[in-house]
Amino acid sequence: MSIVAAAALLSRVPMTTAAPDFGAVDSYLRQQLETLGIPGAAVVVVDDGRIAHQAAFGKADGSGRPMTVETPVLLASTTKSLTAIAVLQLVEQGRLELDAPVTTYLPWFRVDDPRGADITVRHLLNQSSGLSTATGSGFESQRTQAADTLEPAVRKLAGAQLVGTPGQAFTYSNDNYTVLGLLVETASGQRFGDYLRQQVLAPLDMEHTHTTKAAALADGLATGHTLWFGTWWLPADAPAPTTGMPSTTLYASAQDLSHELIALLDRGRWRGRSILEPSSVGTMFTPAVRVSREQEYAMGWFVRPLVEAASPATEPPADLPVVVEHQGEWGNTHTYQAVVPSSGLGVALVINANDPSSPSRLKAIDTNILRILHGQPPAAPAIQEDWLQRQAWAVSAALLLAELASLATSLFVLFRSRRPRRAPILLLAAAALALDVLLLWLAVAYVPAHFAVPLAVVVSHLPDVAVTLMPALALALLWSLPRTVLLLVTARRRVPR
Repeated sequence: MSIVAAAALLSRVPMTTAAPDFGAVDSYLRQQLETLGIPGAAVVVVDDGRIAHQAAFGKADGSGRPMTVETPVLLASTTKSLTAIAVLQLVEQGRLELDAPVTTYLPWFRVDDPRGADITVRHLLNQSSGLSTATGSGFESQRTQAADTLEPAVRKLAGAQLVGTPGQAFTYSNDNYTVLGLLVETASGQRFGDYLRQQVLAPLDMEHTHTTKAAALADGLATGHTLWFGTWWLPADAPAPTTGMPSTTLYASAQDLSHELIALLDRGRWRGRSILEPSSVGTMFTPAVRVSREQEYAMGWFVRPLVEAASPATEPPADLPVVVEHQGEWGNTHTYQAVVPSSGLGVALVINANDPSSPSRLKAIDTNILRILHGQPPAAPAIQEDWLQRQAWAVSAALLLAELASLATSLFVLFRSRRPRRAPILLLAAAALALDVLLLWLAVAYVPAHFAVPLAVVVSHLPDVAVTLMPALALALLWSLPRTVLLLVTARRRVPR
């Protein structure tokens, strides 16, 4: 889409729909909290340059404190649009150029691929640099709250391999926005968090948005929750390192997020203050790289047709308006932002819980709010996760039980007074070793490759998996060799069958 097309995208064309039914939105959210057991949620709807509706439901933490529209939560990836605003401000000031290579500002920047020299600021914003999803999630298991983590994180990319040619294809990577955060620091001469607070958050009156966990806690941060064993929502202190500040680990309330949406819908202005030039908002919303058949990525935003405005009983028309949106998924929170530029409608949603095994159920809440606001009934969740992700806790529990059974059987054979003959002992040794190899292969090779995240991140975001997988891995690593040796020695002393 060209800049001209983006300008058309920003032009408001009233949609021929009835006034949004905010009561239906509230009823739907109450029903979802009851059905899914979600602890708390807050939603703000903006329309015609103002907050048209806001509501909060449930509890913010275990004390029973009510969730409010001013309660901050960990944003996860809805952080990225705020970083994009910061970058575009510096572009407007001439301190950054979108099509300049990263090495223009960070001469030492490199990856383990000669194509890395071609990565530009625009590629980072558009998620088309070629940096991988896997390397971009590596920091998510860390807990550091230091203020100077961005440069060390970017320097570590010297060992990262690109998965594509810069500018050619979409690959979602938090590393892109980590580098952007460092570029903001370099161009502004300030820490990323300081620049963001002074130049983005304060002008937008985002008083309940924070760059550190300590500040968010002092402001009543909602406790995040994770679904354990597909049944119980329990408090979860998921890691939120400051390394992720430009990409994932800002904290904000639903009401504050609505301020950003209003400004972007009003061509970069908030209460008479210019946050971005209209042309910069157009650039931010301009799709640059295709994600799927229906979806593209712009700068910190996904762009797609607003199929929620069409009746589910008919084929969606070709001239649907677009929705500009982004979801945030962390181990213990879910957030969502969306704007429909043609109508001036926007939605900000925060939930202090997430189910990493099956996030589709919470993602469906996002799109169903859009459906309700456009006069359509909510739809059943389209479960996108594969069987292994949905049943990861059951698989890890089964593997632990198998390891315990292997341990018990081996000890029984080794210490009983009358041991079986050689063949059964050798069979036991082979079966137990095969179980260990399978477990190690799944944990160390298959799962990280399949889900494009390191094992440490899986464990930190899925505590119900961690409590069974880690003991199983410990047994496989610590008991495998001595058990095999002892069984083989015992087998040599037995009479062959």
